[in-house]
Amino acid sequence: MKKTLFVLLMLLSLVGKAQNKIEVTAADYSNTSVEMADLMRSEGKIYVLVGIIVLLFLGLLGYMVFTDRKLARLEKEIRRS
Repeated sequence: MKKTLFVLLMLLSLVGKAQNKIEVTAADYSNTSVEMADLMRSEGKIYVLVGIIVLLFLGLLGYMVFTDRKLARLEKEIRRS
């Protein structure tokens, strides 16, 4: 029963469409500007985005360092036992 349901759902997912296809024109290849980035830069919001990304990376780095120290302390405790 589970295998049949799984196969049925897999086949249904192949039928679904995520997006409509859009024709690619010659103008798309010559486009050198990114409208969203230019707009965000002109309004000063790009710096907020960069700040959030930096904070996320610093948070992940801090979490990794904290976890590494905790793991090293536990390893030392195990070796002493």
